[in-house]
Amino acid sequence: MNHRIATRRQALGEELLSHYRTVASSTIGHLTDVGYLRGIRPLFGGSRMVGNVVTVKVFPPDGGILREALLLSEPGDVLVIECLGDDCACWGELRTLAGRIKGLAGVVVSGSVTDSAALREHRLPVFCRGVSACTTRGIGLEGEINHPIQVSGTWVYPGDLAVGDDDGVFILDAQRAREMLPELLAKEAQDRERREMFLQRLAAAPDHPSHGAS
Repeated sequence: MNHRIATRRQALGEELLSHYRTVASSTIGHLTDVGYLRGIRPLFGGSRMVGNVVTVKVFPPDGGILREALLLSEPGDVLVIECLGDDCACWGELRTLAGRIKGLAGVVVSGSVTDSAALREHRLPVFCRGVSACTTRGIGLEGEINHPIQVSGTWVYPGDLAVGDDDGVFILDAQRAREMLPELLAKEAQDRERREMFLQRLAAAPDHPSHGAS
């Protein structure tokens, strides 16, 4: 057995996490592109994920390390998985159900997932590159937890912040997340004000569908 398992890290307080639950990934993307996981997309619409990162490295066809990652994780965590080889799915329905029981905030897979219809039904936020019928197996010989991994050319560390929604996923280290928060909250507030102004103008426009209705 060649498992490398390090202690779970929690660098983010609940207050900071609660603030980031109001921040869209596109708001972060308005300020920076550093930490954006290119090519990683939500499996289904309406996904929203904010949480503390637990990193996992999977060596297909061996996916047994994910059982240990689920046991080690805590409610609100996000599993970020580097699965070596995009065509072998390491995440499916049973692990999604285990993740929901555990209280995960979401899962990010640098690779494929399987059981896509069931994953959409269970609604645990899942972000990935694609789907595959070829899967890993619970061999349990090799894998890593809470060591640095690479996803889309971005280094991801245990204790980072993951923010994901319909537009994709950002990873921010704890210090950067704290430093960026005031500007992000100001941008969200500004956008809300402008959105309301535009909606009011749209409702008052002469050619709006509501005008002239009897």
